[in-house]
Amino acid sequence: MGKMSTTRFWQGNEACAEAAIVAGCQFFAGYPITPASEIFEHLARKLPQAGRITIQMEDEIASLGTVIGASWTGAKAMTATSGPGFSLMQELIGYAFMTETPCVVADVQRAGPSTGQATKCGQGDVMQVRWGTHGDYVSIALSPNSVQEMFDLTIRAFNLAETYRTPVVLLADEIIAHMREQVVIPPSNQIEIVNRKKPKPTDKTFFGSENIAPMPSVGEGYNVPVTGSTHNEYGHRFTADRTVHEKLVKNLFRKIRNNAEKIVDYETYNIDDCDVGVVSFGCTSRAIYETVELAKERDLTVGSVRLKTIWPFPEEAVRNIAQNVKVIVVPELNMREVFYEVERVVHGAVPVVPVNKIGGGEMITPEELLEEIVRSVKKID
Repeated sequence: MGKMSTTRFWQGNEACAEAAIVAGCQFFAGYPITPASEIFEHLARKLPQAGRITIQMEDEIASLGTVIGASWTGAKAMTATSGPGFSLMQELIGYAFMTETPCVVADVQRAGPSTGQATKCGQGDVMQVRWGTHGDYVSIALSPNSVQEMFDLTIRAFNLAETYRTPVVLLADEIIAHMREQVVIPPSNQIEIVNRKKPKPTDKTFFGSENIAPMPSVGEGYNVPVTGSTHNEYGHRFTADRTVHEKLVKNLFRKIRNNAEKIVDYETYNIDDCDVGVVSFGCTSRAIYETVELAKERDLTVGSVRLKTIWPFPEEAVRNIAQNVKVIVVPELNMREVFYEVERVVHGAVPVVPVNKIGGGEMITPEELLEEIVRSVKKID
């Protein structure tokens, strides 16, 4: 990358891998799994060329464990997987939340549960990203709907992880990961790269601050204990004191929730003047653009909110569109995971209608979406 924009024709997974390099990823550990393996394969070729490390571990549990360890040595670190591997990672994701360890997990969704349809697309990991590990925490998950956004949002995932000292999930899907599209790479001086806050020699507290405590690295002389058990701001283990636990967990919440406006990202279209609102994300959101044009032929105006950040959930954007429409339609390749969130946020102000398709990796087409929109409007009228 120089002073000029460059254009590439990349697969989504390749764009994710290239973005990780741009973001400063120094360590990748993973285990091959469809449909995320190309991220691993690409970084296995490219990271060593830059003097960085890619390693294959024995499973997904070990992969995330080594990523967490690498992060505590000061490295930006990442892994990539799909649903079954993501399930295996949940305990260590909880450990990363509790130890405030920045890292990036790319979860390229496929049809589940269990092994499911390994080569087919699904969007069934939405709630696992939010609630997959036990205990109380607040997650960040980004949802790309193009190869360009696989690049852009991977960089943003690293930036958010480093800013808020937390694991961040790039919640992609098989369709976006395997399609090929043009990607515009801005000049390097126009790409924002964030690095974690490092401690000053006089700093003593490194955990549990809503202002995000500085993070020392192993070997820098701070001698900080790192534990998944309840601990105080110095890292010392306190498992019998309710107040220590409450302070720690509430600050884990606050550092994300108090900054939600900075984290939440979405795309809107025509939300102030529409009959029908559509809330979508990932690959299913690609049908919206044509649906809007088809709806015009039926004298219907359609507005949309596309979730680029699924967690924290963009509540304000969904409430805003609910004020101007007769009905909200939620298309997704699962059994109503985002639908229930929209329903919760709208709180009965307007009907919320699900459009769901699972199995076979088939997309929801613009025609299918339009058919549901027309049917929903007729019911109301």
